[in-house]
Amino acid sequence: MLFQVYGDTAVYQWIGWVVVFLALIGFNEVARRTKAGGITCFLVIPAILTGYFIAIYAGAAAGADWALNNPTYLYMNSWFHYAKLYAATAGCIGFMILKYHWGKLGNADWFKCFPFVIVAINILIAVVSDFESAVRAFGTTWVSSEGVTLYGGWHNVFNGIAGLLNIFVMTGWWGIYTSKKKQDMLWPDMTWVFIISYDIWNFCYTYNCLPTHSWYCGLALLLAPTVAGMLWNKGGWIQNRAYTLSLWCMFCQVVPMFANDSIFAVQSVNNPDVNLVVSVLALAANVAAVGYVAYRAKKLGVNPYKHEVFVGTKDYEKAMARREDVAA
Repeated sequence: MLFQVYGDTAVYQWIGWVVVFLALIGFNEVARRTKAGGITCFLVIPAILTGYFIAIYAGAAAGADWALNNPTYLYMNSWFHYAKLYAATAGCIGFMILKYHWGKLGNADWFKCFPFVIVAINILIAVVSDFESAVRAFGTTWVSSEGVTLYGGWHNVFNGIAGLLNIFVMTGWWGIYTSKKKQDMLWPDMTWVFIISYDIWNFCYTYNCLPTHSWYCGLALLLAPTVAGMLWNKGGWIQNRAYTLSLWCMFCQVVPMFANDSIFAVQSVNNPDVNLVVSVLALAANVAAVGYVAYRAKKLGVNPYKHEVFVGTKDYEKAMARREDVAA
């Protein structure tokens, strides 16, 4: 078993998972369908929260009890959580610039590679976190600043390498388009090959380094954008992922006890042997994905990063069918 979902609280843990999954899908739809929704979620709310975070740390520096005992200050104080929140939100803003063609950036051809850059940065943040555990406590445990016990070892190394490989599974960096209704930024060449290899790697990262959150951010948070991308938002997976990630990070930063210590909280088994098995699977999946990208690139005779390599595949063509009229 991967998670401690049993006993008297099991029904609440499953209810919590379903609620988070459905809420992420719902809020993603609100954010993607209108400018007002996107602006509220990724400009207005983050601005308010930034003021809130500054107030907490200013209060803590002054020795104020309300700040020193604030759950955000106590349980969401690591560099990783703040880096992930703002990197994901930056991605959301950049994706809106592209899909709405805002200003010079939104119409600049060079800016089309922004999605690749920001996704690579988000992956590297997690890779550094994995390697941090390996360096801090290889073969033993360490306790994070948030009070979470983590194991360090080969599982961190293997999954860190898987994350680095995953960056090179992203192809067609300049193949970025807007959907006909301007609801989505499309990346048609980001097909199931990347999505599955990313999901396996990211689940493994959360399992290794976020054992108190993995039930939600390793499963519900990954499945929500994937289900949307597979069923009704072809080509829009990366936008779904950024939107849901940013929203979840904001929620957890303000209400950390939901996942940390409530009737809905779920711990992974946090066993280094289980972590190792999952990490080996993640590494194997990404080696296979890179190999498949190389195969497609050779078959088409193109550079997989300058050109799209999944042209002609079903997912690619379905995404391109949603593309706005070029003349527009």
